[in-house]
Amino acid sequence: MEFVQPIRDPKIIEGIKIYLKTRSLRNYLFFCLGIYSGLRVSDLLNLKVGMVKGTHVKMKEQKNNNKKKFIIHPSIRADLEQYIAGKNDEDFLFPSRQIKTKSRLKGQPFHRSTAYRMLNDAAKHFGLKEIGTHTMRKTWGYLLYSQDPRNLALLMEMYGHSDPDITLRYIGVTQDMMDNAIVRMP
Repeated sequence: MEFVQPIRDPKIIEGIKIYLKTRSLRNYLFFCLGIYSGLRVSDLLNLKVGMVKGTHVKMKEQKNNNKKKFIIHPSIRADLEQYIAGKNDEDFLFPSRQIKTKSRLKGQPFHRSTAYRMLNDAAKHFGLKEIGTHTMRKTWGYLLYSQDPRNLALLMEMYGHSDPDITLRYIGVTQDMMDNAIVRMP
């Protein structure tokens, strides 16, 4: 398994949002909810339309069954409202455009490999490497920490980490500090 990085540059994040939005509102919203919620891809893919109709999303995380509540970022509210208009509350928010091979079901969430391909396509366009499905979750943490390092305790809680070093390494801050230390050497 390869180690993936957060997207550190806010200008690249904005560029990716524009890039995805011009291609697919679904993919744009998937990316935005990923970087604004800190959810794992498995949880993003299982969101249903009814869950995003208020100002907050309430859910249980699949991996650990923890209850999670988060606000929907105001910058995507109008696009989200447009996207879900006419959809049923029980519809998956990010459905595949294809019929599932084994189950023959339609309207099921797209697969995590589709998410990976979509993110890597955008990453290549912006010259990014070490990008994967966890990049959105790591970007969320990196942005919160960069905004205010006092958010470290919050991030540890949200990620379920018991040690600050684990969280800092996870969001790529440790690598940034090592890189900066080397660059500052005479």
